[in-house]
Amino acid sequence: MLYFCRMNLDYKHLLPTDFDPTSKVWVYQSNRPFSLSEVLEVEEILNRFSGEWHSHGAGLKNFVTVFFGQFIVLMADDTHTHVGGCSTDSSMRMIKEIEQKFGVSLFDRHTFGFVVKDKIQLLPSSQLDYAVKNNFITPDTLYFNNLVQTKDELENNWLIRVEDSWLSRKLDFPAGIS
Repeated sequence: MLYFCRMNLDYKHLLPTDFDPTSKVWVYQSNRPFSLSEVLEVEEILNRFSGEWHSHGAGLKNFVTVFFGQFIVLMADDTHTHVGGCSTDSSMRMIKEIEQKFGVSLFDRHTFGFVVKDKIQLLPSSQLDYAVKNNFITPDTLYFNNLVQTKDELENNWLIRVEDSWLSRKLDFPAGIS
């Protein structure tokens, strides 16, 4: 007997409820899924960083995690302590260390993440037109909008239909496709 399990895309309940909606967010998409043991190591690095993340000498109220085994999310509630350039730089250094340690790319803004057939699929921008013409990507395909910048955007505009994203302006869907 074959059982089909849908990918659980529910992540909002995992976000902290006591953070301001304007809290700053950074999403880093890995060019490949992390293995389970890698996710555990990455989360260990993130948690260690979280305890040490400061701005102007004060600890930052922050949240760090790995979603779907492929997206590193950092959030800082700067209504408590302003997130300065040095604190942002320290998070970038930590992300670069993760890149180096695990041999992944986390800064590629020319590869886009979609949910296709219940799996996360990454497509380079050069293949988007082909994917649209062959109905691999449709207006209803779920898209990871990694350009979100606040907690509110992460909750409401991160995992959205292509049709509802900025990306839809760049894609030429055949007439009658939705």
